[in-house]
Amino acid sequence: MAHADLDPIIAAFQSKDYKTAARLIKPLLQRSPPDPGVLLYAAKLQAVANHGEAAERYYRQVLQATTNPKLAMQARQGLEQLEQQIQDQRRQAIAAATADPDHSKPGFLILEAIAPDQRQAAAQHFARIFKLDPYTARFQMPNRGWRLYRMGAIGELQVYGQELRDAGIPAFWQPLDAVRQLHVFRVQYFQDLSNQSTVICQNEHGQTGALSFAWSEVTQRVKGLLPIFEQVVDLNSRRQVRRKDATQDYAQVYDLHIPGRNSIVRFCDCTYQFQSGVMFEEDAAMGGRSLRLSWNRLSQFLDHTLDAVPLWSDFTPFAESAINQLDLVMGLPHYLDLLRKAESTWDPAFHLYSSLVLLYNLSRSP
Repeated sequence: MAHADLDPIIAAFQSKDYKTAARLIKPLLQRSPPDPGVLLYAAKLQAVANHGEAAERYYRQVLQATTNPKLAMQARQGLEQLEQQIQDQRRQAIAAATADPDHSKPGFLILEAIAPDQRQAAAQHFARIFKLDPYTARFQMPNRGWRLYRMGAIGELQVYGQELRDAGIPAFWQPLDAVRQLHVFRVQYFQDLSNQSTVICQNEHGQTGALSFAWSEVTQRVKGLLPIFEQVVDLNSRRQVRRKDATQDYAQVYDLHIPGRNSIVRFCDCTYQFQSGVMFEEDAAMGGRSLRLSWNRLSQFLDHTLDAVPLWSDFTPFAESAINQLDLVMGLPHYLDLLRKAESTWDPAFHLYSSLVLLYNLSRSP
């Protein structure tokens, strides 16, 4: 393209007459292939209009289309300026969001699964937001279930979460306080299954009492397997004895959510008292069964009774993203009474997962 074709556009930019510049650029962009110089000024025009994604797209087209070092340098400078603007805007947004003391309290940023056909495009946005290379970004986005991606001030996480949503990447955030405020009832046994269900249970304060609820109040179910670790003796390649923790068994947990009461009703195979209260038909006939068989019978009863209620069972991939982070969280309860020789972050990870499911669905209720 002759330099003269760009002169009116350059002049319009110098006089900040962007309306004229847009009118002059539009027909030139329709030529195939468009001139790299026109692409450069199209990028600048989008940057002035605060259309960052469109500006970035044009700058990258310049880099692909030109061998002119001057044009390439201007395109790279434009990309750097765009990135600096994004960072400045983010810092300002975070500062404003965390100015309120309530928004400086701790919280969680969770990534939701993204469809395979959307991962490549999403990875570009994810990489830009978190300053990663696209390859790394692609593997940090879950393809199944949820991933606990970051913890920090809830106001800051909201800024990042909104950026992700704006880029088409599903994400949500919740404050720790919201998790702490849920009511949790640890079931010891069913007392009655006649007109409505009544369980004997402990509340979050350790007080024992009866809780009655209708099955229609239950809107979600959550299942999880929690590994039970035991120290075992092993021999290394040099025939030296070493001790290590290994998974010897799993505790099974089954949560019912009653959002109308902001409550979780929790069943666990390790703490349910199968010889008390309602005896299921097969258990009564056999005078009690093994723990595993008894739990399977109880679980099948809940599955059958609540077969139309959505089931969330992708706890394990979530836990794998959470267990190394939850050591940093002070005051995260778990309300699981498992006989462990040492504390395990798998327990608060399950309670967090179940709580997030309840809060997630509450936030989407009409």
